[in-house]
Amino acid sequence: MTVGAVSYLAGFFAYLFLSALLLVSWRGNLIGRSLILASAVTMIWCAVLALQETYLFFSVAFIWSIEIVRTYVWLLFLGKLFSPLKDTGTGPRSTTAKSINRGVHLAVGVQTTYVWISPLLEESFPDVFRPAFQLCGHVLLALIGLVLVEQYFRNIRTDLRWRVKFLCFALGGMFAYDFYLYSDALLFQRINAELWVARGAVSALLPPLFIVSAARNPQWSVDVFVSRQVVFHSVTLLGAGVYLLLMATAGYYIKTYGGEWGAIAQIVFLVGAFLLLALLLFSGQMRAHIRVFLNKNFFNYAYDYREEWLRIITTLSDTGSGLPLEERVIVALGQAVESPSGVLWVRASNGHFVWRASFGEPKLDVPLIDRGDVVVRYMEDKAWIVNLPEMLVMPEAYDGLSWPGWVESASDAWLLVPLFQQKQQMLGLMLLTRPRTPIHWNWEVIDLLKTSGRLAASYLALEDAGRALAEARQFEGFNRLSAFIIHDLKNLIAQLSLVVRNAERHHNNPEFMRDAIKTVDHAVGKMSRLMSQLKNSGSVQSERVIDLGELVGEVLASRKVQAPIPTCDMFRQRILVRANRDRLASSFEHIIQNAQDAAGKNGRVRVRMRLDQNGHAEVEIEDNGQGMDEEFIRTRLFKPFETTKGVTGMGIGAYESREYIRSLGGDLSVRSEPGERTLFCFSIPIVTNSDELALNEVNSA
Repeated sequence: MTVGAVSYLAGFFAYLFLSALLLVSWRGNLIGRSLILASAVTMIWCAVLALQETYLFFSVAFIWSIEIVRTYVWLLFLGKLFSPLKDTGTGPRSTTAKSINRGVHLAVGVQTTYVWISPLLEESFPDVFRPAFQLCGHVLLALIGLVLVEQYFRNIRTDLRWRVKFLCFALGGMFAYDFYLYSDALLFQRINAELWVARGAVSALLPPLFIVSAARNPQWSVDVFVSRQVVFHSVTLLGAGVYLLLMATAGYYIKTYGGEWGAIAQIVFLVGAFLLLALLLFSGQMRAHIRVFLNKNFFNYAYDYREEWLRIITTLSDTGSGLPLEERVIVALGQAVESPSGVLWVRASNGHFVWRASFGEPKLDVPLIDRGDVVVRYMEDKAWIVNLPEMLVMPEAYDGLSWPGWVESASDAWLLVPLFQQKQQMLGLMLLTRPRTPIHWNWEVIDLLKTSGRLAASYLALEDAGRALAEARQFEGFNRLSAFIIHDLKNLIAQLSLVVRNAERHHNNPEFMRDAIKTVDHAVGKMSRLMSQLKNSGSVQSERVIDLGELVGEVLASRKVQAPIPTCDMFRQRILVRANRDRLASSFEHIIQNAQDAAGKNGRVRVRMRLDQNGHAEVEIEDNGQGMDEEFIRTRLFKPFETTKGVTGMGIGAYESREYIRSLGGDLSVRSEPGERTLFCFSIPIVTNSDELALNEVNSA
């Protein structure tokens, strides 16, 4: 494959990519259609010339014709660009544009006609005039193209030139190259082979400029998206390639002309060049310079807001980064403006702003900022970012503010960014240090920082709310434990009070004395266990296999001190359950005591124990008291701190009992008939034979 074929193949693939990209992005506008047509014809032109360089397939007339068609479609595209200018009255007059278009059509028509009829005129015109006339036509078309490009750029509004400057560079370069090629051929009566071969590779350089222009002109209805990351990495790689090429060339000359030390100097030079390249590629400042340059010169806006927003959200929510949220907030906002460090203050309960975090190496140590500080009040009232260097040179733009005293020690201070959670409610403020590379301070930067600041404030407020909720839950758990302990102590006091009251009448009764001693012993044991729980409040209470019948018997014995004394129908077989002995006994004791209180001294309390069909043990506690209606059972009975006993009750016994039984996989149900009776039924899962074996092993140990 010849060099010329490779050159034009490069152009073919470049315009193939451009045509495909424009085609999938086209939205029906005439300008967009003209650009797609011009790109497609240029792609075909490159393919034809690549084949011609290799196989000489086509006639000379056909080659000249495809040259004319390729130039013609680009001139048509330029003519379409003039239409919106004359429609808005900002460009050439309509008559001038029409005259140019007519001239283009006439020149192309004459040139094409001459190409095909010239073989028939060989006898009438000497050979010396035919090529000259043909080359003059191509020079004229290229000159028309240059004039149109110049007129288009001159007549477009100054504030809109940034949109089309790359298009004008591309078209101007294409027509200028053609003008030079054919002028040289006209002057020397032959086409320069090197210029002709290089033409394909030169054409391959132009599609990126067309893509940028299409992206900057949405009115063409070609919605081309140019990835900033792709452009950034492409420019970086291209720059690295050019750098390496220059260094290789310099190394070659060092070796060639370095004499005795040439080879050694070449090695040292190339190693140093590679080290310098590595330093530049990994330099944050250099990358920032490239990014700012590309954003200012290749894109409509300074930021790709979709990518920027995703980056900020990802940074703020990245709990796996090892940085606390406060530092992630500084990083998220700092990266948006290439700031390497910053400090964050958050409003405390007294309204002052206290230091919360810093990132990087800011030269500032201010633990607290007074809420009455004039700069703070300005930011809160105006909801505005303070650019400190700008404030020094333009104090009138900041209501005459002066440099705040608490920032004097920070020579690299740059921005003070307010963080608003809601309108006119400043949650905090942030100081950002000077960027790695100068940033063009405009509305885009301000809006991005203000919006990002609101998002960061929301994250900070959510974090503070989570901390407050965690603390509230800790206090809630502590208060709940205290309430349960007070409830148990109240029951113990009630039992001991009954013993004291009955001692005057029954102190000579040996049976009473035995029951009293058992009650006191039970109270001492329970209080000791309560003290142990308080000392080890963080430890998990152990559960083990216990004999349910034995436990119920112990609870009934402890409740004999209060009338009516409960009776019991015990299940004859041994029933084993897995539970914490004290908590299960406390649950039974709460319900039995409530039944005794409801039945009164002359009432009846009955306890039954049995097995159901689902492998659960049932313990029923029934009394013939006043009973409860369905509404009370449904809405109030198991609601904590709801009681019908006035100041003597706490309303947590039934709630605690049901919650613990449910934690065992069982349930506590209630059936009641107002004025007749109430039945509480404990349903507790029984253990398997393997659990019973474990119990025997523990008991034998």
